[in-house]
Amino acid sequence: MAKKELRCNMIIYLIGTVLLGIVSGCAGTTLSPSAAETLQAPTASGATRYDISWTMHQNLPVSEDAEMVRYVEQKFNVNLDFWNLENNKYEALLDIKLAQGSIPDLFRIRQPQDILKYQQQGVLADIPEEMLDKYAPNIMKAIKENAPDYQDYGKINGKYYGIPVINPTNIYRIPIVYRKDWLDKLGLTVPETLSDFEKVIYAFTNEDPDGNGKKDTYGLSSEGMNVVFGAFGQIVFADQLYFGVKEKELVIGALQPEMKEALQYLSKWYRDGVIDPEFITGENKGGYKHLSHSFINGTIGMTSMGNYYHWIQEGDYLIWNSNGEETPVEAAFNVKELTAINQHAQIVFGQPFSGPDGKRGSKAYDMLMSFTAIGADAAKEPGKMEMILQILDYVSANPDQDEAASMKYGVQGTHWQWANASREDVILVSPYDKTFSYQNTIGTGLGMTVPLMPTEPREKWAATLGLDQDGIYNALEVATPSLIQSGPELIKLKNKAYISIITGDKPLEYFDEFVKDFMAAGGTCVLQEAND
Repeated sequence: MAKKELRCNMIIYLIGTVLLGIVSGCAGTTLSPSAAETLQAPTASGATRYDISWTMHQNLPVSEDAEMVRYVEQKFNVNLDFWNLENNKYEALLDIKLAQGSIPDLFRIRQPQDILKYQQQGVLADIPEEMLDKYAPNIMKAIKENAPDYQDYGKINGKYYGIPVINPTNIYRIPIVYRKDWLDKLGLTVPETLSDFEKVIYAFTNEDPDGNGKKDTYGLSSEGMNVVFGAFGQIVFADQLYFGVKEKELVIGALQPEMKEALQYLSKWYRDGVIDPEFITGENKGGYKHLSHSFINGTIGMTSMGNYYHWIQEGDYLIWNSNGEETPVEAAFNVKELTAINQHAQIVFGQPFSGPDGKRGSKAYDMLMSFTAIGADAAKEPGKMEMILQILDYVSANPDQDEAASMKYGVQGTHWQWANASREDVILVSPYDKTFSYQNTIGTGLGMTVPLMPTEPREKWAATLGLDQDGIYNALEVATPSLIQSGPELIKLKNKAYISIITGDKPLEYFDEFVKDFMAAGGTCVLQEAND
């Protein structure tokens, strides 16, 4: 037996007992009494004041005097130390900390495929299942009742090393967005087929849709390409390898022969000047990662970047204002930035356009979004793991409506209030109703997402957009050792080959050579492990 085959088979044997998920998601006033006050007292409560380091999703840093942090610290008699790690650079910043010997006690694993890596590094504690059920009962109840297929994800060799973070809104795929004012000016409609799309993007490039008399617009950039690939049934440009299913076996989407046809379209469009020549650097030029600056600045007329809530237009639905009145929602994120530059700009959502064989789709994120773990050092202090789980349960899945809302929005009466007696809708108090990510600043959103579908107007609006159809999800739901070892280099190899073909640096025929190189560089073992 060849050494490579032996190594693959040994790894496959080792992962036979591994069940993991892979993806690829948010003073001075007395809070109301809650169910938290009736929780079983933490181990060594009153005798030990734990220092707990904490990681979380952040758009802005948690301030040193964050009132909600103080509230949680007082309630549980702990000191919380937040690691303000910028979300765009989270893994790199976390790895620096780990290399320096620091391990967070509440350990956010943003990329699910990283859980095995961290477990192998010895920086994660195994969490006894009975401890989870006892000290995080509301989190576990939500997972078991609403996402039972995922309840064992995060187990390695039968032990929990991560609590699965299930995002219920990931039933909605990534939207496809066009400049409606450009379409209207050119007398075009939202494309339904690949042929229609081709006509639209050539018109966006050649017929001066912005009316400035200059040839400075393009049809699409990098994110829009995934919808083109989706018309052939696959997703290519992502921060992970997307797997599909053919004849009941997993395949790597970027290696499928139909991708040659997709690349033939893209290379022609690039040659004809229809694709933004700066697509290689991406649509986001810094700052908040879901902003498409190429679209905002009027460089391209189509994108598939960001999620549905990044494309809210003024008046899409009604919200409660700080005066207790229902008013039209304001534009958000990409649309807000776009209309700040051009007040007459408009957008429209489109469905994925169909390809030659009737396939269609846009990128979708798996329901499994991330893992929440506990650092290995925390397990060395008696009672500390129990305390962390109690706090996590309290801030993530509190059954008390008032406390749950406070953990999400802040101090009742200061940051928010109930819209009416039914306590279904929340009103954000001025100026917080217009303050970006104030929740991070005051220290809410400390917990993890649990699989309970939000009932806010935004999600009700999203349900009307058809985004629960035609999503292309990653078919691989198991993180394997060879994928962790070889994945980053394989992704670089894939991106380099695709870019080279699109830009004309390599001929279309190079695709077959790329596939061979990919398989030789570790793809064979990755694919074999995935299927076994």
